Amino acid sequence: MNVGLASFICKNKDITYNLSQIERAMRVVQGKVDLICFGEAYLQGFDCLCWDYKTDKNMAVEISSEPMRQLCIWTKEYGVALITGYIEKDQDSLYSSCVVIEDGRVLHNYRRISRGWKEYWKTDEHYKEGNSIEEFEFHGIKITLALCGDLWDYPEKFKTNHLLIWPVSVNFSPVEWEQKELDAYAKQAALAANDVLMINPIDDSPTHGGSIYFREGKVADRLAFDKEDILIVEIENKLS
Repeated sequence: MNVGLASFICKNKDITYNLSQIERAMRVVQGKVDLICFGEAYLQGFDCLCWDYKTDKNMAVEISSEPMRQLCIWTKEYGVALITGYIEKDQDSLYSSCVVIEDGRVLHNYRRISRGWKEYWKTDEHYKEGNSIEEFEFHGIKITLALCGDLWDYPEKFKTNHLLIWPVSVNFSPVEWEQKELDAYAKQAALAANDVLMINPIDDSPTHGGSIYFREGKVADRLAFDKEDILIVEIENKLS
């Protein structure tokens, strides 16, 4: 199975632009990968919320929303499955979630269990975390999702012998990554799984991209920072 890790530019509060970026990536990898992955909250941008529920509820999207329907259409049109982070609205609750879409349907939806996605000293009861971690199967390979701070707060809960996919939005500078954070993230990933795919977007926060494949606590492959690109990783079926 081939998986694409897309470090593409993301614009905060601009769903239309971010959708166009997702479609562009799917077009680029059509026929080359089985699955394309984007970072945390990529659909709206990680800094899309203001922590006023009356405003934020209009930025969040439901799993049955028009943007989600469009993503479902593209997975059929391009023959590429998709994982992307998004701010989810479910009735009167908001979550940082991650959806898996294959062949026009939602295969899996994960809600971040750690609270670091929000300014929790400002938020009210509408901003919530999930409470479950479940593997799903894709092309015979078992996969677990974790979002950003999940692996820092609760690495033991994500322990798996299979593949772990880790969408993040992390704004360390390239110098900080090279001097310290690459090694720190590799070691943290290894607490949960031998094979971890981390996807980081590029935005104006600034987040510098640089998606990475961690293998047994080491950097096995990676993208350059501040450059739109897609890292293609081949995952062997023996992981399942």
